[in-house]
Amino acid sequence: MQHNLHIVSFDVPYPADYGGAIDVFYKIKALHKQGCNIYLHCYEYGRGTAPELEKYCTRLWYYKRNTGIGGMSLSLPYIISSRSDKALLKRLTEIDAPILFEGVHTTFFLNHGALKNRFKAIRVHNIEHEYYALLSQKETGFLKKTYFGLEAGLLKKYEHQLKAAQAFYALSNEDHLFFKKQYPAAQHEFIPPFHQYDAVTIQEGAGNYCLYHGNLSHPENIEAALYLLTKVFPFVNSRVIIAGKNPVKAIETACGALPNCTLVANPGRPEMDDLIANAQTHALLTFQQSGMKLKLLSALYGGRHVIVNKAMLHGTGMPSGICLRADSDAEFIEQINAASTTPFTAVDIENRRRLLHTYGNDVNAGKLMKAIFGMANG
Repeated sequence: MQHNLHIVSFDVPYPADYGGAIDVFYKIKALHKQGCNIYLHCYEYGRGTAPELEKYCTRLWYYKRNTGIGGMSLSLPYIISSRSDKALLKRLTEIDAPILFEGVHTTFFLNHGALKNRFKAIRVHNIEHEYYALLSQKETGFLKKTYFGLEAGLLKKYEHQLKAAQAFYALSNEDHLFFKKQYPAAQHEFIPPFHQYDAVTIQEGAGNYCLYHGNLSHPENIEAALYLLTKVFPFVNSRVIIAGKNPVKAIETACGALPNCTLVANPGRPEMDDLIANAQTHALLTFQQSGMKLKLLSALYGGRHVIVNKAMLHGTGMPSGICLRADSDAEFIEQINAASTTPFTAVDIENRRRLLHTYGNDVNAGKLMKAIFGMANG
């Protein structure tokens, strides 16, 4: 049977260089591999077109996001009202196929009468009103803090409109439970994030540094990096490396003050993969329980000992024993120092491979196709 699917993306998902784009791009690749004909609709606002996507899509369209004052609404969240190109609705109605809306961001036409009889599913990237409320709490600048707070309120009010979707596919187990409770009549599946790893690539043996990596201009990651740089890394026995996109001045300053710390700004994908592969330990934490972190999957597929706090595992559905746990600065220091002298063995690698089986792209593409087409054709 031929399977056709509309995917409406909040952004151009290539290059796959941040969390949301990574999930969308590798999902498209995995679905294409399993024979799905994909009609991809991308909102573009600064990333340009991406010919690479044409390899995996039957048709591909780009739409301009209406940014600034013109995209604002008194009743709708900005992330939704700014993605309202009518050409998208026209193309969705012209080709009869199920629709996968990537994130709440893309659901402007979810309730439109022209799509009333169409199977519509939402890929849940976050509980957005909670996520924006947390961003507002963390933000120190007045304008951004105000924007995040207003957006959180509008997103909370908008939530009831999502009942027009027949299915919700969350990438966090906690989000899955939240939406299942909110919309009990809909279909619900927990489908972990798609990612760039086809297999576990961990190197046996030992490295000589501890790594923290992430987008170093994002408030959540800034807070985590500064915590490690002030509370943990000054007291560990190994070298430490902080790596990621666009580090803010505070991270540069804190890293420069530590004789055992190196900052790697804006590494390319091959360099980042090397940093992950050659590290002995990975220190990953968050103070924001907002779903699966793709940097955690990167460390688990490609790195040795991974040390995390409770919040980093929140909603992941990860099995016990896949990571080392630390929930205080003293525990992080202790775990990093202990693991720094413990080689990663072939047995450890095989155990990691077994525990990560349910996070494989092929496994989850099959699960997603069964969910969508089983219900759409049922």
